[in-house]
Amino acid sequence: MLKISGIDHVGIRIGDRNRSIEFYRALGFNVVLDAGFDDGHPIVMKHSGGVVLNLLGPASVKNGVNVLMDGDDKPCGYTHIALRVDSLQETKQTLERLDVAITGSFSFENMRAIFIRDPDGNVIELDAYEKPAEGPPV
Repeated sequence: MLKISGIDHVGIRIGDRNRSIEFYRALGFNVVLDAGFDDGHPIVMKHSGGVVLNLLGPASVKNGVNVLMDGDDKPCGYTHIALRVDSLQETKQTLERLDVAITGSFSFENMRAIFIRDPDGNVIELDAYEKPAEGPPV
């Protein structure tokens, strides 16, 4: 068994460097390093909550739709990132202020979730728990 201590980062291929940086900055991420985006290396962004994103590019194909979440066909692959938030109500107010559309929602036991998309259509799930200490079911 591997001794995994956590997720190091999430890599997201993007189409427009400035548009994506602006979007993720609005969510609270800050650029900590541009390792050479134009040469296919990541722009590293970090949130004060500890989440690290690697924005990769430039994309060579623009499809505009994350088929892993939306299409009738469901191929294998990663579908989204889920980020935990303290308050779904405050999150919704912030998203409204930022003019970021909520594209879906669901509830499961003590968890409530909403979905948004980044400028390239990548799905981001935002989760809030009624009892934060319990976290997701294992």
